[in-house]
Order: sequence, then structure tokens, then C-alpha cells
Amino acid sequence: MDRRTFLQRTGAIGTGLVLAPDVMEGSQVDFTGRSSPNPRALIMDAMGELRPEYDAALLREMLASGLDSVTVTLCDPKFLGAEALDVAVNGLLEYDRAVEAQPDLLLKATSIADLDRATRSGRIAVFYLFQNSEQFGDDLDRVAMFYRLGLRSCQVTYNTRNRAGVGCLEEGDDGGLTDFGRELVDTMNAMGMLVDLSHANMPTMLDTIEHSRVPVTVSHTGCAAVHTHARNTTDENLRALADHGGVVGMCQLRPFLTTKKEENLHAYFDHMEHAIRVAGTDHVCIGSDRDHRVIELTPEYLAELRSEQGNINNNEMPWFIHELNGPRRMEVIWDGLVDRGYSEDVVEKVMGGNLRRLYAEVIG
Repeated sequence: MDRRTFLQRTGAIGTGLVLAPDVMEGSQVDFTGRSSPNPRALIMDAMGELRPEYDAALLREMLASGLDSVTVTLCDPKFLGAEALDVAVNGLLEYDRAVEAQPDLLLKATSIADLDRATRSGRIAVFYLFQNSEQFGDDLDRVAMFYRLGLRSCQVTYNTRNRAGVGCLEEGDDGGLTDFGRELVDTMNAMGMLVDLSHANMPTMLDTIEHSRVPVTVSHTGCAAVHTHARNTTDENLRALADHGGVVGMCQLRPFLTTKKEENLHAYFDHMEHAIRVAGTDHVCIGSDRDHRVIELTPEYLAELRSEQGNINNNEMPWFIHELNGPRRMEVIWDGLVDRGYSEDVVEKVMGGNLRRLYAEVIG
């Protein structure tokens, strides 16, 4: 029997029935709305949004698309110093409360065993990520503190230079991983915390790939050879990442992928296909970096975006690709990979198998 059965029998998704975790544990769920993906396949997002305000209806739509796991950013990564620590702690606690408030749909995950438990019970496993290392300050004991609180992955840098290395938006700064950065990576390796190199510049990324004793990830990026953008990764680094056992996640932010604002779904799969060709079928995954809500470019949404991101260029809108705008996008990605001629085995690796292998090796 495949892994999702009892909702087909009970119709719980359609009726909105809430089932307690102790009833769900060990059961299997079949989402009848899931059209394309193999119901036995594992589907994971290496970095995607799961906002505390998401309601149960939206979470059920995400589950119905086949999503089993998402790694979420806990807080705004732009803060510095003591404020960065405060924001990081508060963000982690906020997500704890949000996950605990939806126990029938979400499960805080700190291990592969938790991922498997979530999958068996028809819930989304939620892994925690910081997109900067600024919250650690110069005190590496804080890595252990956040690990105990449930953090399982962290970026070395965000967009700018910090103690550990250089971000991708530091024009003219070709610096790489610093001495402190090497200590940080060593500490994270020893702790079982995944090193994420999204937002790093290429020298910092390559230095870290080569220094780390275990595989690392670039959880959300595009391919620089397909579309030039400061956030995208070179073929040299994609090969190095794969040679060291790492996994790269292809993001869905439209400006990273193409200048085309319409009829551009092909651009996402162009990046995916290039990454698979360069890094290999065992080293590519989904890293959406996208909201699961259906976004409309209303004044209210743009105001929300400005409050989170600061100044935004309206000429860059939309940030989304229309077909990937919403909670059912995993079905679109599955179909797109099949249409590109990939076998079911390769599709299953990209949709979740590769990321599960990485998490099992590093996080445990």
C-alpha cells in the first residue's frame, strides 16, 4: 500500500476534517487531487516559504501537491550585531508556535526520522534555516545553542561581507572564506548542521565546498551560464559542489531565471536541465525561495514586500513565474521534468531523493 491512504477513505482533505496527530501517526494518506507525481515519491523544498500566517486550507493545498518537507527561513537575515541575535531567537520561537498551532498538518523536523514520521502521518516536515551567520556573532557556542533549539542549516553569508565570508552583492570584493568562517564551518560540521552557501560570492562558495568535511548545499540559486545574475552559481562551483557530494536547489524567483515576464516557464526548466547536465542527476533538487500563496500584484502585496525587503524595483515585477505561482506548483515541476524526457527515477531524485540523501548524511 502506498504512503497516503486514509484521507482517500475519509475525505478529510475535502471536508476540512482535523485529525489529531496520535490518530494520524503511522497512517498513510492518498491525496486524490495529486495528479502527476508518483504517490510514493518524496517531495522536498530545500528552501521555501511557509509563513506563520498560512491557514489550514493553504497548508492542505501544499500537501495535496505532494509536498512532504520544506526548509524555512526563520527571520530577516539583514540584521547585524546584538539585534541579529534577538531577531533570530524571536524568529525561531515564532515558528515553533506556528508549527505547534497546526499539529495535524505540520511537524518540526530535526532529523530524517522526523521527516519519515511526518510523511507517514500526512504532515509537512518543517526544517529550520538561518540565511546568515550574523546571529552567532563571534561566539561559536551559539551554534550549539541554536542547534539545541532545532536549527539544522545555516548560510555562511547573506548578500554582504561578514565575519565568515563575502556575499554575492559585494561588487569588487573577491574575498573568500575567512579564518573565522573556517572555524564556523568546522563547528557546524561537528554539530551536524548543514552549511548553506546561497547568497555567497563564488570564491567564498568554492572555499567552503573544499573546506567542509561533509557535503554542503546551495539551497536556492540559478545557473549563471543560463542567465547572468549575482545570485546565480557558476558551472565551476556546480561541479565542485557535486564532486564533494553536495546538492544545489533551483529557485523560482523570476528575475534570477529570465528577463521574460510572460510565457517564461521554460526558463525554470532550462536552469534545471543545465544544473542536471553539469552537476549530475544525484546533485540537484528544488529550492523554490517562493511564497505558496497565489500572489497578485496588488498595492497591498507590494506594500508587504517593501516592508520585508526595503526598496523594490517595480520594473522587476513580477518575481514569480505564473505557472509556479501558488501551492500546487510541485505538480507543475513534476510534469515539466517528465516533459523534458527525464525518467521517473531521475524525477524522484530531483523532487526529493537527493535532498533526503544529503540530510541523512549531514543532519542524520
